Amino acid sequence: MSRRLHSLIDALGLNAQQVGGLTLATLGAIAFSGKAIIVKLAYRHGVDAVTLIMLRMLFALPFFLAMSWWGSRHTPQRKPAPLTGKDVLGIGWLGFTGYYLASFLDFAGLQYITASLERLILYLNPTLVLLLGLVLFGRRIGRHQAAGMAISYGGVLLVFGHEVNLQGSDVALGTVLVFLSAVSYALYLFYSGEMVQRLGSMRLVGLATSVACALCIVQFVVLRPLDAALAVAPEVVWLSVLNATLCTVVPVMMVMMAIERIGSGLAAQVGMVGPMSTMIMGVLLLGEPFTAWLVAGTVLVIAGVFVCSRARTW
Repeated sequence: MSRRLHSLIDALGLNAQQVGGLTLATLGAIAFSGKAIIVKLAYRHGVDAVTLIMLRMLFALPFFLAMSWWGSRHTPQRKPAPLTGKDVLGIGWLGFTGYYLASFLDFAGLQYITASLERLILYLNPTLVLLLGLVLFGRRIGRHQAAGMAISYGGVLLVFGHEVNLQGSDVALGTVLVFLSAVSYALYLFYSGEMVQRLGSMRLVGLATSVACALCIVQFVVLRPLDAALAVAPEVVWLSVLNATLCTVVPVMMVMMAIERIGSGLAAQVGMVGPMSTMIMGVLLLGEPFTAWLVAGTVLVIAGVFVCSRARTW
């Protein structure tokens, strides 16, 4: 088996660094996909979105603080840029849009739709970044990009229509909430590029996610009695720990390391395994229906995003 694997790697012309990068990107995408599964499992124990997201961020906060510290270290090879007032405002904005608001809307939407539909909607992020460029800066969308977007949104509508027939009108509310989550995260992606170059990815992610963690905790303190956190089922606590580590911190690190080895473009393409893995886990772990509509919609979304990301402006 090992010889066959090495022969396949040699045939593809991959070196050890590329193989490691592809492996990290694949595992990171699968781990990210598990977030929706864990959230749906936690909802079965009577917890609400405000409490659940607080627990997730509370357990993730120490790791994100460690990431921001590590990314801010001064070493002989690197001297991180000092934070300016503009940087602080930017980090606050990115933490609010990219991790707090996007996460809360996502958790709220998952109360009403399947994990598979949620992942398909979130996978539309590259198309939303293009739309933001068009709306905010008048950047042209090419014919091939527009075709890819049409294919992707057609796939989401296909799955959405099927779920509405099965589960009723609440699916529309959940779909809107998750779509707004995707828009919020697209705003983060759209505005984070310059700051990533200045501050570095690990430092920026660590600081922005720490801001989001603080916002989620404050939201809980304002909206819920403090003893509500103690009233949750033990299963919710353990699921939140798993969500914070295996499905939040670990995949963030994996994808960052993958990008260092194979670049952001290829890492994003490997991320196409995400919707498929969510669909499979949803069927096996949640008992969600496995239908031809779901398969067709997933294929369309993945194909459309691939076309959109590969196409140049025409």
